[in-house]
Amino acid sequence: MLFPILLILASFVVLFIGAELLVRGGASMALKLGLSPLVVGLTVVAYGTSMPELIVSLKAAMLGQPDIAIGNVVGSNIFNIAIILGLAAVVFPISTHLQVLKWDAPVLLGVTLLAPLTFLDGQVSRVEGSVFLVGAIFCTWWTIRMARRDEAAHVEMAADAPEIRKRGSLLMDIGLIVAGLGVLVLGSRLLVDNAVVVAKSFGVSEAVIGLTIIAAGTSMPELATSVVAAFRKQSDIALGNVLGSNLFNILFVLGASSTIHPIRTSAMNPLDLGIMIGLTVILVPMLATGRRLNRWEGLILVATYGGYLYLMWPKTA
Repeated sequence: MLFPILLILASFVVLFIGAELLVRGGASMALKLGLSPLVVGLTVVAYGTSMPELIVSLKAAMLGQPDIAIGNVVGSNIFNIAIILGLAAVVFPISTHLQVLKWDAPVLLGVTLLAPLTFLDGQVSRVEGSVFLVGAIFCTWWTIRMARRDEAAHVEMAADAPEIRKRGSLLMDIGLIVAGLGVLVLGSRLLVDNAVVVAKSFGVSEAVIGLTIIAAGTSMPELATSVVAAFRKQSDIALGNVLGSNLFNILFVLGASSTIHPIRTSAMNPLDLGIMIGLTVILVPMLATGRRLNRWEGLILVATYGGYLYLMWPKTA
């Protein structure tokens, strides 16, 4: 049993490396093709750090493991707000720009509240998944449009990425992207296959494994990005990384996975959905109050995750 656990830990590192290769290659290529650093940061890099969630959920859906596919999405969104944003705020209080309160946070809240309605019939169908994908495309288009408008108006905004710059040749960029995708596929296989082995040996459901171990593992790029950004006092990166990732997880990860194969949602406990929705709901007033996320609010978020684990794990005993 020790060997599968070690492979799970190794898969976290592999997923992080894969996301890093993909982000660096994609960002450099986008700059060479004429996109600005801001637009690259808000799209290529922000989505690149969420690629582990996408690859893992796609892999699980294709293998007929819907509990892992949907648990990964819900669990990652819980982990992103409670642990990543919570720890980042504890390291350094996170300031909130008006644009976040006017657009990013309300859109994420709306999508988080509406998405569970698709679970009522016991599955996320291909049609519903396609609607999510259309929403992801629209949000991406709107993000680029707003970023270019702000650039034209000379509004200074921090791009959601550290050190975005051109690197080497275009062929090298393509090589990094291909290598990153290949490493992500390898990491996702290591994570999913061995997580299932561990779940079965300990009598833990695949849904719980997806909500915890896999969700935390696929969120490693976001964790590294946000915590480093907090230490550098770069609030825009820390906050934008979490909000963008959570929106991407619901619209693109869940959308793409259910479009390829309808995802059964019967194993999803109301507690899990309630925690995801509740954290998103309380995050909005936290950000609006004084337009910053304070250290004590970060501690509340982290403590909420601890309480969630306490309530969830005894069910598997």
